[in-house]
Amino acid sequence: MLKKIELKTKAGESMVNITEELRVVIKESGVIEGICMVYVPHTTAALTVNSAMDPKTPMDIVDEVHRIVPTRVDFHHIYDTPADAAGHVKASLIGGDLSLIVTEGDLLLGGSQSVMFFEFDGPRTRKVMVRIMEDA
Repeated sequence: MLKKIELKTKAGESMVNITEELRVVIKESGVIEGICMVYVPHTTAALTVNSAMDPKTPMDIVDEVHRIVPTRVDFHHIYDTPADAAGHVKASLIGGDLSLIVTEGDLLLGGSQSVMFFEFDGPRTRKVMVRIMEDA
């Protein structure tokens, strides 16, 4: 089963917790045991698993990734904007897909873990593709 989650992101860089949207897709699938594949078909966005318990954690992650790869004008490729070029590098470092375990009809996550969508060049309308596969 392939589903699409649509997001409208804020300007600049941000993280969006998509855990509950994924849980809805899993519930609708009826899969009790299996795998949840999550993929972003964008070159300036990524996915990660981290804590969303403290709303400042995503802010720190955004700030640190920006510190590691700042928006600059000396990238070799600036097709659109410097933020777009920096977003390409950030997306490559973080990654655009996740494989998550589904057990007992839910995501297998640690107590403080959440699935986070990482926006590097907002505002945009984004899509997250989700495929739920049942264990054989």
